Amino acid sequence: MLVRGAVKLNIRNCSQRVDGVAAEPEPDWSFDDLVSELNELETRLANSTSSTERSIPFEKNRSRGRELENGRGFVLRADEYEMEDSESEDDDHVDKALVVAGSAKRFTCDELYLSDSDDDSDIVSGFEVRPCLMDELGEVEGSLFELAQEHQLRVKDEIRNKISALETALVNETQNSASSLLRVEKYKETRQELDKKFDTQYQRRIAEALDNHLTAVQRDRELKSQIEERKIRSDAAYEEAKRKVAFEKLQQEKAKAEAEAKLRAAEEAKREAERKAAMEAKNQAAMEAEKRAAVAEAEKRAVKEANETSKRVTSGGTRQAAGHPTDTTSSLPNAETKEYGNIYRVAASALNLEQGRLQKLKELCDRNQEIRSSSNKDYTRHEGNISRNIRQIRGVRDNVRSKASELIKLLKDPQYPQSISIEIFAKKVVSYCENPGNAPFASAYVIVLVTSQIPLAMDILLAELHMACLYTVPKHLLYKKSAFQSKEAYFRSIGYREADGKVESTEDYLKRLESYVKVYGALVQTETTNVQNFHGLQEGWAWLARFLNALPANQYTAVTLNAFLQMAGFALFRRYKSQFLKMLNVVSENFLVDLKSRNIPELTKTITEIQTYIEDKKFLQEPEGRSLQSNLLSNVYVNY
Repeated sequence: MLVRGAVKLNIRNCSQRVDGVAAEPEPDWSFDDLVSELNELETRLANSTSSTERSIPFEKNRSRGRELENGRGFVLRADEYEMEDSESEDDDHVDKALVVAGSAKRFTCDELYLSDSDDDSDIVSGFEVRPCLMDELGEVEGSLFELAQEHQLRVKDEIRNKISALETALVNETQNSASSLLRVEKYKETRQELDKKFDTQYQRRIAEALDNHLTAVQRDRELKSQIEERKIRSDAAYEEAKRKVAFEKLQQEKAKAEAEAKLRAAEEAKREAERKAAMEAKNQAAMEAEKRAAVAEAEKRAVKEANETSKRVTSGGTRQAAGHPTDTTSSLPNAETKEYGNIYRVAASALNLEQGRLQKLKELCDRNQEIRSSSNKDYTRHEGNISRNIRQIRGVRDNVRSKASELIKLLKDPQYPQSISIEIFAKKVVSYCENPGNAPFASAYVIVLVTSQIPLAMDILLAELHMACLYTVPKHLLYKKSAFQSKEAYFRSIGYREADGKVESTEDYLKRLESYVKVYGALVQTETTNVQNFHGLQEGWAWLARFLNALPANQYTAVTLNAFLQMAGFALFRRYKSQFLKMLNVVSENFLVDLKSRNIPELTKTITEIQTYIEDKKFLQEPEGRSLQSNLLSNVYVNY
């Protein structure tokens, strides 16, 4: 079959090659040979379109050679060409392509080099394109041509299919490799996350186990420590119990021996005790009667002395009153008494009362000494309880009641002799009084409540107070060079304290003296409902009269008088009215005048305070703290 319009290819010897491209395809061609031949064919066909009637267009990018040189892939496209049969009435368009459209593949030719030169002489010499439109070919030649053409196309299709399959396999393998790599990376990341998570959990478990272990170790140590402590306490208690048993056994043996020694005299001792008890009860009744009589007599004497003093003041005579006892000894009987080789200024009645109280204190101390020597009992705890309750006294009504009740229970405790309890109580109260920060009125309330139940405690307390401060008698010791070796000896005699071989300063002594007198002044003016004060306001009136009649005016007596008036002046004025005003006139016209005449700078403050107290009539104002506060500490004060 003749095909008109085809391009006749002059096939040469198979061994001949042009630029490495053979005229007849070989079954064992390589991929590079195929790409090279295809590119040569494109070039020849493109150049032959100008001399042939049938055009076979090829689209080729001029940059393909550069892409191949750079190792980049290229796309080969071959447009379909038409073969028109002149003998056919219908125009048949046969489209054949070297590479099927739409299935173009991308090739990578790293080592292929295509020249862009316009010299195609070698190509033209290899393939001569001759028009065959006028020549008639035989059937054999046409068949051979068609068979050769079909063989070429078949081989090319097989090659293309193999290349496409290889490329597809390569792409799939690449995709599979990339996917596998991605899965491996994801698995690696996941594994790392899991490892981190497991590490964190493992570390947390280790930390928890370590914490539990340390907690268990600490708990075990604490348990062991507690066991050791309990064991130590148990051993100590056991030892203490053994000591107590041994001590009790010793005491029992001693008591048994004493009982055997005193067994024969038991009935006689009993009778003697009954007789002594009867005598003591009788003596106690007599002492109470004598004390009441002495109190009444002292009150009468004090009123009489005050009246005499006021008469001397109002008479305007030249005789001096109680402020100048050194010049008027005739008007002050028993005002000067010689005692123990020293000269005291004191009223005879005050001196007798002081001696009586000191005698009771001496007898009490002697009896307590005998009790302590005959018994090994320890009174430290009992003394501490009494001291603690005294130190806790405050100016609150409930506090005063509770502390007084506690002290009464302690003083009446049958486990301890009452005489020892009274002695401890008196010493601790006097020791508490010397503190400037004490509550004098509250302390006085407690003293009155306690002594109303235990009357002997009042005399013992006053005796201790007289020993601590002689101006509570009232009494003053005169300084004479013949009686004292030095001023320090005189100071020690009137109550100065000595520490490290040095006598305390006068300022410190006056502060302590003021504290003592304030407590004494608060005590004498204290009055409570249904409670008897055995050293009440009449004793305070007598004290003031004896003070003005017997004691001289100096810095010690000035501080004493000022402190006493501040505490007891209000109650004395309410009781004695005009008589108390006459006493104040004596203070103003005699005592203060004598103080001013001494020209002692240290007395200026005290003189001013006494003068202001009289002139401003501060005795009309109730002193602060006299009325106890309620238990709610409100601003309303009520009398106890």
